[in-house]
Amino acid sequence: MTYRTEEGTRLLILIVYLRGLFSRFSEQHEQVQNTPHEHKGHLSHEVIAGAASFEAVKAYNEHCERNGKPVDHATAKALLAGFAGAALDKLIETKGLDFIDKQKAKHEAESQAKEYYEVEHS
Repeated sequence: MTYRTEEGTRLLILIVYLRGLFSRFSEQHEQVQNTPHEHKGHLSHEVIAGAASFEAVKAYNEHCERNGKPVDHATAKALLAGFAGAALDKLIETKGLDFIDKQKAKHEAESQAKEYYEVEHS
């Protein structure tokens, strides 16, 4: 019989949460990637932001594998925001968004990527 400590329970909840968050990003990424390249109005800024967040987390993890993890949280968040912005720019070029949707998606992508980092590294 195994007894769970409070710390173990929190860790289990965190792992389940991270899997769900990354899975949601992955699903949004797949939805965006499977949409034809011309502008489609039904792709919301939230879906595009999720796809950009997925790309940002992947790029951040690759960066950490090559260069090691950043020494502080502020640098890590800045890297994630930069990766999210770059992924978003690429998606906007191929999927098309107007200026307001682009700004909403950019803010949402940066927030989602930072939230993922906070949960993973807290």
